[in-house]
Amino acid sequence: MTKTLLIALALSCSASLAYAQSCNIQASDKKLAGAAKTSFLTKCEKDATSACDKQAADKKLAGAAKTSFTKKCVTDSVGG
Repeated sequence: MTKTLLIALALSCSASLAYAQSCNIQASDKKLAGAAKTSFLTKCEKDATSACDKQAADKKLAGAAKTSFTKKCVTDSVGG
């Protein structure tokens, strides 16, 4: 049951973020380099973490399920 829940959560996170470009793609599209790219990626990752934490809270996740969900969600958002 836990596996099914985690798979469903991972798919919902992927689906909700599928429309948005990853931070790395956005940085490339904007032709950012050096400090500007680092700053952009840092802010983008922070924003992704906040959004993913909110999604985890909305889904009432806790413990390992929340950690796993948030980690995958942020990784998908950042593109790394």
